[in-house]
Amino acid sequence: MNKDKKIKVLFVCMGNICRSPTADAVFRHHVKAAGVDHLIHVDSAGTHAYHIGDPPDHRAQSTALQRGYKMHELRARAVESSDFEEFDYILAMDKENLTLLLQRSPRQHVNKIQLFMQYAPSAEADTEVPDPYFGGQQGFELVLDMVEEASQGLLAHLRTINTQQG
Repeated sequence: MNKDKKIKVLFVCMGNICRSPTADAVFRHHVKAAGVDHLIHVDSAGTHAYHIGDPPDHRAQSTALQRGYKMHELRARAVESSDFEEFDYILAMDKENLTLLLQRSPRQHVNKIQLFMQYAPSAEADTEVPDPYFGGQQGFELVLDMVEEASQGLLAHLRTINTQQG
């Protein structure tokens, strides 16, 4: 990874209180554990402004905490126009949010927008992280399972890019 410039990763879901803050916390944890937190900046946002300033959903927080991920300090925010220029990777949790991001993005930045699950090795069947908000506890567990796998794949991808550039 280029030591002169941090790689900036933005995770995006609808309200920024369940899926994207979970991805933020999990990926941030893996980045720190790998000792590359000085090289990668992680953030999350929502395509809708429903929950600006709110902490992540308590069910998402408790599920994450059971696996050692802390997200209580995160606060929901909406995607801003400057995010399209600032971030290198803008990773949507599902196709609906992917479409919204592609519609809002200036044309020169659309190549940064992708589905997060494309980085999960077993993601052929599941390309979207399902929204657990209206479901039960098992939905939050599933989101965490998917996010953990895709986070490991994304970190491996970023390391591969670094090796190719170095």
